[in-house]
Amino acid sequence: MPKIKRALISVWDKTGIVDFAKSLGDLGVEILSTGGTARLLKDAKIPVKEVSQYTGAPEILKGRVKTLHPKIHGGLLALRDDSDQMEEVRRQGIELIDMVVVNLYPFADVIKNKEVSLEDALENIDIGGPTMLRSGAKNFKNVAVVSSPKQYNLVLEELKRNNGCLSERTCYKLAIEVFQLTSSYDSVIANYFAQKEGVRFPSTLTFAFKKVMDLRYGENPHQKAAFYQDWNPPEGTLPLAEKLWGKEVSFNNLLDFQAALKIAGDMDNPFVVVIKHNNPCGAAEGDSLEDACVKAFQGDPVSAFGSIVGLNRKVDAQTADFIASPDRFIEGIIAPDYTQDALKILKEKRPWGKRVIILKIDFSSDEKIGEDMRRIRGGLLIQDEDTRLYQDDVLRVVTTRHPSKTEKNDLEFAWKICRYVKSNAILIAKEKAVVGVGAGQMSRIDAALIAIRKAGKRTEGAVLASDAFFPFPDVVEEAGRSGITAIIQPGGALRDNEVIKMANKYNIAMVFTGIRHFLH
Repeated sequence: MPKIKRALISVWDKTGIVDFAKSLGDLGVEILSTGGTARLLKDAKIPVKEVSQYTGAPEILKGRVKTLHPKIHGGLLALRDDSDQMEEVRRQGIELIDMVVVNLYPFADVIKNKEVSLEDALENIDIGGPTMLRSGAKNFKNVAVVSSPKQYNLVLEELKRNNGCLSERTCYKLAIEVFQLTSSYDSVIANYFAQKEGVRFPSTLTFAFKKVMDLRYGENPHQKAAFYQDWNPPEGTLPLAEKLWGKEVSFNNLLDFQAALKIAGDMDNPFVVVIKHNNPCGAAEGDSLEDACVKAFQGDPVSAFGSIVGLNRKVDAQTADFIASPDRFIEGIIAPDYTQDALKILKEKRPWGKRVIILKIDFSSDEKIGEDMRRIRGGLLIQDEDTRLYQDDVLRVVTTRHPSKTEKNDLEFAWKICRYVKSNAILIAKEKAVVGVGAGQMSRIDAALIAIRKAGKRTEGAVLASDAFFPFPDVVEEAGRSGITAIIQPGGALRDNEVIKMANKYNIAMVFTGIRHFLH
């Protein structure tokens, strides 16, 4: 249990530091400090010894070198229970440092500005701070490392309780936070330079995430879970969403909100999507948001129970009133904004008003995350996001009949939504509304049969989208029997000629996209 007699304070974020240093002084702790921190503490009438006065070496290189000195790191790293080291410290005139209070240059904040110069980025890479923190953390049995203003109160309370001492357990926890901080700090720097050089898949991949919250549980109640965010999450992503109402979000809620956000953010006209188990069970464009909402819920009203709803326009009272109908149960809503009347309806209308999660998010951002990552045991898979709709942006008609203008609009709508359906995926749409979905099946024909069954009589005059090619003509035959008039699919199967022949038999217009959209 180290007795805190001497502390070195050098902080970029000076929140609360004056009060903290004053309290340390009141406990009889001698304070060493540097630069702006020292000036701030002196202005507050707190006794401070300059590091340069202690080391006998002035700050050099415009402050780049201040604490990189044997008297600093010897005072931090010396093992108090090693008589040889204590003798060496005495001979070298090194004074022991029992606490380091350091936070780092805000590199992550600086590089948020996409116009930041390389020189400015370099100047905001902290050298002395991480070095002192790591030295102190390595010697946590003898040194306390305080790396965030959030720790000040906890540290002071324990010092006051224990006559100026901190427990080894506390020092150990503080050290863990330091190593997490310095490793993530270096990760942000490494990733910045990799991206600047256009390196998509570096030889060593590092990550830095900050915890947003602990979640109630994971996919199932027996699984523990937490939500983390990037150090600099892009605009229009879930960590930046504002919760306006409702219970805490769950693991599954976040997955479904993400699916709703990606689909709704892709659409230009008033649009609503209904997400269930990470799949769109209903989606539609409309002349108004309310119109789109009505059509979306007609897609699969049964599956919509307990769903997440995504909307790409400001939610008005009429749309909110429809969503909040007593015969619908909604887990959450995500939209760019809400009118006050809409919020009042969503919060107060029974039976589920006080339960629903209402998120507000910036849909205007066109910034893409860039990578899709999947954890596997012992490793990680990483790929570009699936943002490309067509091969060369051209749809190739392969059947005798060409799609009508209405069919072409529906085909393009269905293709946009289909790439967000778990593979094997079949999606049926009519009048820019989803009427049937077959998702996540092991065979494509089963996915088609499910979609056709869900659509029922609405297949007449509808279009069908398939996320990958048809290995056999069976899906096209079922589509023709059910009255579907146009199909969009990647093409490229060995039996494409048989598939096209079947489409011609039923006078179905078929277009190839040249690109598939598996989603596993």
